[in-house]
Order: sequence, then C-alpha cells, then structure tokens
Amino acid sequence: MVSKKWRLQLPLHIMLVPGLIAILIFSYLPMAGASIAFQQFIPVKGLFGSKWIGLDNFRYVMNVPDFYQVLWNTLFIAVMKIICNLAVPITISILLNELRKEVVKRWVQTLIYLPHFLSWVILSGILIDILSPSHGIINQGLQLLGLEPIFFLGDNTWFPFTLVLTNEWKEFGFSTIVYLAAITGINPNLYEAAVVDGANRWKQTLHITLPGMLPIIVLMMTLSIGNVLNAGFEQVFNLYSPVVYESGDIIDTFVYRLGMIDAQYGVATAVGLFKSVVSFILISLSYFLANRFANYRIF
Repeated sequence: MVSKKWRLQLPLHIMLVPGLIAILIFSYLPMAGASIAFQQFIPVKGLFGSKWIGLDNFRYVMNVPDFYQVLWNTLFIAVMKIICNLAVPITISILLNELRKEVVKRWVQTLIYLPHFLSWVILSGILIDILSPSHGIINQGLQLLGLEPIFFLGDNTWFPFTLVLTNEWKEFGFSTIVYLAAITGINPNLYEAAVVDGANRWKQTLHITLPGMLPIIVLMMTLSIGNVLNAGFEQVFNLYSPVVYESGDIIDTFVYRLGMIDAQYGVATAVGLFKSVVSFILISLSYFLANRFANYRIF
C-alpha cells in the first residue's frame, strides 16, 4: 500500500525538483555571502582570500552618524505605510460592500486595482510630473487656490508623507481583496436580523461587519509586523534625490549606496545582515502573535 501510494505521488515530487533547485541556487547559496560582513572584502581576492576582521564592519556602521537617521526614516516610513495599509483598505472595502449596483462596484474595483500592476519605474515618472512644483497638476491647483507650490519630492518635511500616500494610492485597491473576502464570509442572516431590529446601515457596519472582519484585521496587523524594516526600496530609489536623504534615505537605499556606489561591500553586507536578523525576529514574533490572537498557523 505504501509503495503504491509512493508511486502515485512520485510525479508530484519530481515536479518539485526544479523549484527546489531554483531555491537552492537563488536563496540558499547566496547566504554564503553574509560572511562578507565579517571581512575586509576585496572582490579580486574573493570570500576565501579576504581578511577576516570580526565585528569591525558593524562597529563602523554604528559610528556612522547617518545610520541612526536612516534607521529612524525606515521605521517611520514603514510604520506609516503599515497603518495606512490597514485603515484605508478596510474603509474602502466597507464602502464598496455598500454599493448596490454590481456593475458600478466592479468598475470601481477594477479602477482602484490597476495601479498595483504598474511598476514604480513607470509610476515614478508619472508622479514626478504630477508633483512638479513648476508645472505639476497638483501645484497648479494649489496656485489657483492662492497657495504656494509645494516641492513634494524635494522638501524633507513633505517627502516621507508623499512616499506613504503614493504607496497607498498604488496598493490600497489590491489590499481590499482580502477584506472584501472577509465581508462576503459574514452570515447574511445577521444583517436580516439587524434590519428586523431596526438597525440602520451604520449600526449594521459597526456591530456586524467590523466584528466579522476582526479576525482578518488582527491577522493582517500581526503579519505586517515583520515588514517594519521594509519601507519600499523600489519606490524610494525611484523618487528620492540627495536633497531628501535626510528624511527619505532608508536602510535598503543606504545599503545600495554603500555597496554599489561606494564599493564598501563589507559595511553594506553588515547593514543588510543587521536588517535581516531584526526582520527574522520580527517575522517570528508576528507569526507567534498571529497564532495566539488569530489562530493562524503555517506549520
């Protein structure tokens, strides 16, 4: 019986082999490069020829004045994105659920989903044009209202909030899928009973829809903890400039400049390894909380 079952499942296991090989090549083998964080790495000498210097790269990073500002920028931008990515999709999904005409509902869903499928390379060009202080449509509107133009992508006060808002504009439509699915799973009989009891739409939302969505909200909230140090490299890289390094430089862009531009490979790897370790701890914590409060398990 066991051998017969194994023969039946053998083709499925063979199908896994290409994926496992790809994971080994692109995910596990590159982990050997983490040793660069403990070396005075010279590309010509390679991993085995470079001098081992212990924790000197980490000490150097901790003494760089900009590092703590970069860490703060990363935390601030990432936390703001997490908050918005919870509040906005929940609100929009509830509003979409209230639309009675299915045709209108589908059109709205399609329109708000579209930005998610565009890369930041494309969107950054659009946003740079829209937010331009000289000819951008946003600032032209502000001038018509008698207000001064704002340099959204060149002002350290505005730049972090511009990142958060533009990221939310791109992603909130796609994020509503999860919450709309949660709403469709709520028992319709609860709404019928509420109508009989005289509850209006607002009270139905407050006492039925939101409690019904609560397990998914808690789950998404706990899982998002692991992304506290992921502020969005692609978006920041395509929108920032040296003018806004003070408020917009994050760990990923900091590592990019150290490694690819300044050729400080050991220091860049040390920063990346620091981020990976912290992210691993946060992801482990998020799954523990998800299991504790939302009964969510992956193993």
